[in-house]
Amino acid sequence: MANIGSPKVRGPNGAVSAGSMVDVKTLIKHPMESGFRKDRATGETYPAHYVAKVEVNYLGNTVISAEWSGGVSKNPFYSFSLKATKSGPVEVTWTDNKGESWNEKFDLTVA
Repeated sequence: MANIGSPKVRGPNGAVSAGSMVDVKTLIKHPMESGFRKDRATGETYPAHYVAKVEVNYLGNTVISAEWSGGVSKNPFYSFSLKATKSGPVEVTWTDNKGESWNEKFDLTVA
């Protein structure tokens, strides 16, 4: 399928205070096929193809590890908050049930 991937991750603009909670928003293009939907013309089932795992690392430590299924909508948007302790990278990795993965990161600046 064309245009799978192209992840986007957006964190706060500019520096944040140490100890503050910051919102992070993510988006990835993915068909998120459950394996139950059928082609109306042929009656054939579309094969399952979905993001199975989302992992968030901050300063090299895993802070979120989520298992997803085909029940999540196409092109999933995911947002979360994390506590800013030190400046460093925030990296999000998506892995689908076919073993393909994508990642995107941004540098969080703590003043």
